[in-house]
Amino acid sequence: MKALVFGGAGQLGRALQAKAGDGWTIEAVDLPECDITDEGAIKAMIARSDCDIVINAAAHTAVDRAESERELAQKINGDAPGWIAQQCAASSKALVHISTDFVFGEGHDEPIKPNAQPSPLSVYGATKLAGELAVQGALPDVLIIRTSRVYAAKGANFVLAMLRLMAKQDELGMVADQIGSPTAAGDLADAVIRFADAGATGIYHFTNDGMCSWHEFAIAIAEESVAVGLLEKYPIITAVPTSSYPTPARRPAYSVLDKQTAWGILGGPARHWRDALSETILEIQENG
Repeated sequence: MKALVFGGAGQLGRALQAKAGDGWTIEAVDLPECDITDEGAIKAMIARSDCDIVINAAAHTAVDRAESERELAQKINGDAPGWIAQQCAASSKALVHISTDFVFGEGHDEPIKPNAQPSPLSVYGATKLAGELAVQGALPDVLIIRTSRVYAAKGANFVLAMLRLMAKQDELGMVADQIGSPTAAGDLADAVIRFADAGATGIYHFTNDGMCSWHEFAIAIAEESVAVGLLEKYPIITAVPTSSYPTPARRPAYSVLDKQTAWGILGGPARHWRDALSETILEIQENG
């Protein structure tokens, strides 16, 4: 299987290159090879590729900044996926499109099924939903994988941001009333490859198993980091409500995704988020 990956320099793009095993070849592109906001560049890249499948891991993921960059977020998250899907349809190539739990909003208190009605609260969520609709309209047999809270040992993510803060500050306040499921980029990449190998189409949810608040996630980061000597001491991490930490973008209070249909394809649940975090902390330590 040969894959053309858009967003190759991002967390998932790098993880896909690391996880691709026997039988897989990855051609990963990002700026400057291809501008995801340029319809002609996207379609030309796909048309001249001899890939079997395209994986769209490119996205405008700065949730708060998207509120003031609506046009750019729409072009990257909403328009570009449609252009990719149109060219995949014209070239008879399969497509995997990565989406987000933020297509959902309020009113949930149990894991959200793939067929639940989307109701995004933010520009980011709305533009990602637009991307889903665009790819489905152009390529009905597309595979859409929704995920959440993705992190890795390198890149811009919550884990690395917390480690920087914890190294500088003795006390932190973290939001305790937003519940979701952290996802290690390597585990997501492995799932994408396995979904593609299975020839799956439709909408599936994938995250690491379990759920937590940002406050609980931050405590776990501190505990795992102190245990391996990455941090010298535990900071005081205080639970605060969302109302005490206003942000430009609204976020759902509960966005845990139901993965039962994904587990059926993958042969069982992913590992727990705490186990994935522990491995990532060790990788960060090894990277220095």
